[in-house]
Amino acid sequence: MVDTPDDTTIVMLPPPGDVVAPHGFPADPRPGGAPQIFLDAMDIRIKVFCEEQNCALEPELDEDDPRSWHWVAYQQGHPVSVIRIVPPPHGPHPNGFYDPSEEPYVKLGRVATIPSARGKGINRKLIAAAFRYHAAHKEETSTGWNGLVLTHAQVAVEKMYSKLGFTADARLGQWDEEGIEHVGMWKRLA
Repeated sequence: MVDTPDDTTIVMLPPPGDVVAPHGFPADPRPGGAPQIFLDAMDIRIKVFCEEQNCALEPELDEDDPRSWHWVAYQQGHPVSVIRIVPPPHGPHPNGFYDPSEEPYVKLGRVATIPSARGKGINRKLIAAAFRYHAAHKEETSTGWNGLVLTHAQVAVEKMYSKLGFTADARLGQWDEEGIEHVGMWKRLA
């Protein structure tokens, strides 16, 4: 747990395993028996991606959730922002590009902040806390991982990721996910 000067508390849930999808997929996006941090993360993801951006509910909880780290920011005890860090291995990129010799990377995803908490830098603090943790725990994150991070950024927030040190990869181009244009961007953690 990390407390920040603006009364934001950041909490990390290590990979929760099958408790979030005990019967496989598709799975209930609010699984009974899941840790509260996971349920809080899913509530934010559902509000932002499904209700606000009109993405489908069924695939919101996916095969990466049981093996991922989930980070949630709370303000005054209420969940306001979430990210997910998915360890390797990863399948082909959304444009079909696949390089079996590609360096192992983690994927930053499911980045969401409720509307009332946007524009306050909470998401940047959440990402920074997650990156500090994973940079300090490389072997726990994945054997052979050397700090490379990929994000599938919504084109509308590409500039935000650029400010965080991410660089777009022309090989990955742009693609549509759920009616929203995305671009692949990379960053190397120190």
